[in-house]
Amino acid sequence: MPPVKPTPDLAGAVPRPASLPMYDLPRQAVQAWWQGIAGALQAEGLAGVPGTPDWPADLPAHWLHPRLLLSQACGHPLVTTLHGQVQVVGAMRYAAPGCEGTRYCSLLVVRDGEALPAAGLQALAGWSGRVAAVNDAGSFSGGVALRRAVQSVAGLPPPAFFGRLLFTGSHRASLAAVREGRADIAAIDAVTHALVARHQPALLHGLQVLARTASAPGLPLITALGTSPQELAVLRRALQAACAAPHLAAARQALLVDGFEPLGAEAWPAQALL
Repeated sequence: MPPVKPTPDLAGAVPRPASLPMYDLPRQAVQAWWQGIAGALQAEGLAGVPGTPDWPADLPAHWLHPRLLLSQACGHPLVTTLHGQVQVVGAMRYAAPGCEGTRYCSLLVVRDGEALPAAGLQALAGWSGRVAAVNDAGSFSGGVALRRAVQSVAGLPPPAFFGRLLFTGSHRASLAAVREGRADIAAIDAVTHALVARHQPALLHGLQVLARTASAPGLPLITALGTSPQELAVLRRALQAACAAPHLAAARQALLVDGFEPLGAEAWPAQALL
């Protein structure tokens, strides 16, 4: 991919916060992809479009910023802490195993050499009493999906099923914990797993997929509650234009982006994500 050239902010406008923080590998592709989206927004005349995306350390505070232009969140916070506090723009489609339309799943990852006693989620029963790595308790793909899988197989919450939960802070850290023997199993976002397989395959060496969790609504793109209906329409048109732009094909391919669907909050029902 060629070096990314800075895109100037729209003249005379104070840039609004914007980020694409959830699938950040490789970052150069994220930067190129954002600049393509920014160019489409600027072509529509939208003010306050930043030339570079933020990489916020405090995602909950970033998502709730009153001037948030665009960000990608997780479905679980959307129906809990962000409920009624943000607007949903839509969701991306991803060309990754386990993804269909804007829906995705998690992959239950264990070490190579572990016997796989059964097919599908029933194989999870063999991991009772083991250590599970969890990226974040508020993550759907790494936490809630694992809890749902355990309950479907054993009828127990993870703390009662596993011997211990190890909280790691990220999916890649969870992969490392399983690979290094500090944990025995982790639920990894299917898109993250595919991006790691493409760009950092060494992180998957010594690991295998035990099973897939049930399909769920993918990650929502959000904007501030105060974003006007006209601006919301511009955001959706710009994302669709970026997904069709030939000059962004390399960035889309690197990030496994396969399209954009304009959706409202009703596409993320609470009962599917809690």
